[in-house]
Amino acid sequence: MSKLVLGTVQFGLQYGVNSAGRPSEDAVKNILAEAAKGGISTLDTSSAYGNSEEILGACVTLEENFKIVSKYPKGETPVKEMFNASLKRLKVDILYGYLLHHFEVYKNNPRVWDDFVALKESGKVKKIGFSLYTPEELEFILNKKSPFDLIQVPFNIFDKKFLPYMKELHEKGVEIHVRSTFLQGLFFKDRNALPEKLQPMKKYLLQLDEFSKASGMSISEIALNYNLQNPYIDGVLIGVDNVEQLQMNLNSVKDTPIDIEVEVKEQELLNPVNWN
Repeated sequence: MSKLVLGTVQFGLQYGVNSAGRPSEDAVKNILAEAAKGGISTLDTSSAYGNSEEILGACVTLEENFKIVSKYPKGETPVKEMFNASLKRLKVDILYGYLLHHFEVYKNNPRVWDDFVALKESGKVKKIGFSLYTPEELEFILNKKSPFDLIQVPFNIFDKKFLPYMKELHEKGVEIHVRSTFLQGLFFKDRNALPEKLQPMKKYLLQLDEFSKASGMSISEIALNYNLQNPYIDGVLIGVDNVEQLQMNLNSVKDTPIDIEVEVKEQELLNPVNWN
């Protein structure tokens, strides 16, 4: 079974610096069919991703039998109500995973986690957890001793801030999914056309280019396999706009060890929120 997880934010929103635009419903159906054929068994979505859940509900077939992970966003709607709305939109009875999408919701009211635990105890969801951005958020949760068994964090060749926690989480039985494998498309941007804010990243991108030339592997292959080959990572999110992109990702999976280390000093630029 593939470690690849198909992210679906593109199905409901314009997303990423290189996005070609939202695919049509027919295109989504073709993408999902190809994903199932390629061994991808997990889909990642959220009620915060525009109408991504509705699109999936209209396109996923029983034959494809995907495990679905969705998320609870910040807002006034109670957890159980939002969860049940997601089930209805997705046209499923249970979810594989349900994550708290915005950490500040938990930080401001840790007792919200009781609602997630109740959902799991009801049998409506197999795994509960958090979508995080910083190790400080993870430390806060660990200190609160809130039980969780699924986590999603950013991780890629440039951004390894969660690496020190992975072995411990893995040994505790926490399933680890990582996003931002291609740093939201930054790895593929024209090195000579970077906006001023991202100019400090050019030297690291050129370092990646040098490794690509020396290894004979594409940037996509290097970035994807760097994450796939981490023994503590259970799921690697990829987002695609069409079948061709998905096929490229599926064909990029290799056994060749990715022996590259890039140390980015400008850590703030690893968060796309800071690119504007």
